[in-house]
Formats: sequence, structure tokens, C-alpha cells
Amino acid sequence: MGGLGHVQLQSSTAFPHWPWALSVHSNNPVLSCLGSQYAGWSLSHEKFFSLGSGPGRALAGREELYKELGYKDQADAAVLVLESDKVPPVEVIEKVARDTGVAIDKLTFILTPTRSLAGTVQIVARVLEVALHKIHTLHFPLEHVVDGIASAPLPPPAPDFLIGMGRTNDAILFGGHAHIFVKGSDEAAAKLAQELPSSASRDYGRPFAEVFKAVNMDFYKIDPLLFSPAAVTVTALESGRSFTGGKLDAALLDQSFGYSA
Repeated sequence: MGGLGHVQLQSSTAFPHWPWALSVHSNNPVLSCLGSQYAGWSLSHEKFFSLGSGPGRALAGREELYKELGYKDQADAAVLVLESDKVPPVEVIEKVARDTGVAIDKLTFILTPTRSLAGTVQIVARVLEVALHKIHTLHFPLEHVVDGIASAPLPPPAPDFLIGMGRTNDAILFGGHAHIFVKGSDEAAAKLAQELPSSASRDYGRPFAEVFKAVNMDFYKIDPLLFSPAAVTVTALESGRSFTGGKLDAALLDQSFGYSA
């Protein structure tokens, strides 16, 4: 999160079978989530492909998003997180060095395979970022977002890539709760609270692994409005009123996480 957010692992009573949760807070959620944590930099060469996240993205500024954010970093070292179990080939490393203007020996790549506990943690820790990304998709003014807090349960890792990816997404889609603090009218805040939860999507209601398989593992065929926390609270700071939308779903979490009574 580029030093602009905090993530904590803590005990939780929200779901009886899943006692651990990740909580995230940032008082600069747009820059920390979209400008750093979001996996938006596509890196590929031959058979290697991964999406880069982390503060190194803001050095390169290769994504259109940075024009909207109006932000660019300068530094002599860079860090990128790759959701991969393979070290990037030298061609990708050289590209990152060129685009960031950082010497190769000052680059750090953190690898977090989806099937690993590290990968599980870092994906679920995106619960606030997922909310910010959907806020952006809904064209809610990013400059009106002041602060954000979110949490989601920590699922057990799975040896199968598809199941592992399903569980980490479902932790947010069915178990994530975000509280967003915004400027602007009550009407805009209430509208955001209704449109932001994952249940507002036509693809909501099945474990993510099932949805992904049904579209032949093509992310672009999934309704982009699905990717969001299960429940949201939006507080309009000028009036002090809060609005809620969505709901947590323990039954779908149990199904996804492999719980059997």
C-alpha cells in the first residue's frame, strides 16, 4: 500500500467457522489502494504473465489510471508484488528497470503464489482496494473519498489453483465489509451504498470458482461489478448520516472454504 495503509491479522467472531480476519485501513485510500495495491501493471514475456502491484507501479506510470490520479513517484529503488510462483524472466526484469528508471539491482519482486498462505493473505488484504476499484468503475468521484476501513475472513489455502483463487475472491465477495467515508450529498452516498456491494452484480450467488469455470476461465466474461465487498457502509461526512448495502453470507463462505459439518 505504499506506506499509506495498515493491514492487521486479528481474531474475529463474524463467521463461526473462520476465526481469523484481515483488517485494512487507509486515510488516503485512493492513492494507497489504486495507486499502489491494485494489480494493474500487465507484465508478460512468452509463457510468463503476471499482474504487478505495489509502489513500483507509480514509478513507471504505465497505466491510464495514473493520468486520472495525477500522480507519479520518483525513487532509486522499487518493489513489485507478483501473484506468481515463477521468477520473472530477464526480459520482464529489464522492462521494469527501463520503465521505472531503477537499476536492476535495486528492484525487488515479491512472489505470492495463489496456493500459498502468503498469496491468500495478500489477496484478501485487498478488500478495501476492491471497494475502491468498484467505486472507480461506478464513476463515483474519487476526490470525494476521504477514508476507508475494511475487513474480510482469512480462508484456508488450497492446493488447487482454481479453488485457491475462488476462496480468496469469495472471502471478499461473501465475507468482506467495507466502511467508506465520503464528501458530497446524502443522495450520492446512499446510491453508492446500494450499488457498491457484490450482490449488485448479475453473477453474484455462486462460489467464484464456479463462476470462473462457467466462462472458461476468462476474467473478461465475468461481470466486473461482481468484484466488491459483500457488505458496505457509506458515511456522508457533511451530514453524519450512514447508509448500508449488501450482506455477509456465511453459508456461501462455508461452501467455498471447504467446510463440512
